[in-house]
Parts: sequence; structure tokens; C-alpha cells
Amino acid sequence: MPKLRILPFAFMLLAAPLAHAEVYKCVDADGRVTYTNDRNVGRGCKQLSQDQSVSTMPPPARSPASPGAAASPTFPRVTPDAQRARDDSRRQVLEKELATEEAALAEARKSLGEQEAVRLGDERNYQRVLDRLQPFKDKVDLHERNIEALKREIANLR
Repeated sequence: MPKLRILPFAFMLLAAPLAHAEVYKCVDADGRVTYTNDRNVGRGCKQLSQDQSVSTMPPPARSPASPGAAASPTFPRVTPDAQRARDDSRRQVLEKELATEEAALAEARKSLGEQEAVRLGDERNYQRVLDRLQPFKDKVDLHERNIEALKREIANLR
């Protein structure tokens, strides 16, 4: 039985040299480099020797112009007055959303209070009461998180 366990490992060791493939480095007319195992791809292909390694990692992506670099003259500019008007408009929209969320939170809290006061006949097990109240609690939590997010957005405005 131990000999049968060794047999697959012996096959793998014998097959390892067969896994070798010839690798060619091809450079096209635009200077792009391509590595392949097909020597018939095109002209300008040279076989790499065994000791040369080929990285399969893609090159790093070219980053856009650095943030400190000057913008191109064709880049649209916004005047300070126009930006101020946009910020004021955004503030008004956020404040309307905040008022709407606060009203929805008050309504959700009212609904939760009403549901907590009611005890149905089939809810002898307290877990059933908790299960029934959970959607109302979730709605209150959702509105509270929305209000916090809107207040953060308003605070971040200039």
C-alpha cells in the first residue's frame, strides 16, 4: 500500500521536465512587447533563454496628471460666484432632505411606540413580540443614520 502512495509523486517528478515551453519576446512596430510561446506570431521575435525570467504582472497603470500640476487651459473653470451659488443650492437641497428625514423619523418612532403598546393574543412568547417590532426598529435606525449622514454632508460644505 505505501508503494501506491508514492506512485503519483513519481509521475509528477517525471512529468516536470515536460512542462517546459519555449518563450519568445516579440516587439511590434510601435515598440509594444509581447511574450508568447508561438514563434510564428510575427517578425521581431527572439527566443528567451532558460535563465531569463518573464514577469506575468501587468505594468503599472499610468496615473493622470498629478494633483499639483497645472490644469490645461481648455479645462473648464468655474467662477467663485458660480461655485458659491452651486454650494448654496446644494445646501438647500440637503436641508430639505434633512427636514424630510426628521419628519419620517418622527413618524417611525410614533409607529414603533404604537406597536410596543399593542399586545396580540397569539404572542405568548416574547420572542414573537420582538420579531414583530424589529421592522419598526429597523426603520427608526435607518432614518437616524440618514439624518447623521445628511448632517455630516451639510457640515462639510464650505
